[in-house]
Amino acid sequence: MSKITATDTLELSIPERIQLVEDIWDTMTAKASSIELTGEEKSIIDARLEKYHQNPESGSLWEDVYKSLTALFGIVTTRQHP
Repeated sequence: MSKITATDTLELSIPERIQLVEDIWDTMTAKASSIELTGEEKSIIDARLEKYHQNPESGSLWEDVYKSLTALFGIVTTRQHP
């Protein structure tokens, strides 16, 4: 397997780069349980969760956000999202 550099990725189209990032992300989330959050990160998550509980209608569903972003950037993907 040959190694690619950040410069190599600049030759890819935007949709191809986004797909590459998604593929890389998938390999990292497979090991998500080994990631430890800092106290500050936990506090941020807790604050955002509390804000959500105070007004659940203020946000957007991930599926809607994903569809909007893929449409905005013209991305065609076969990935399944919740």
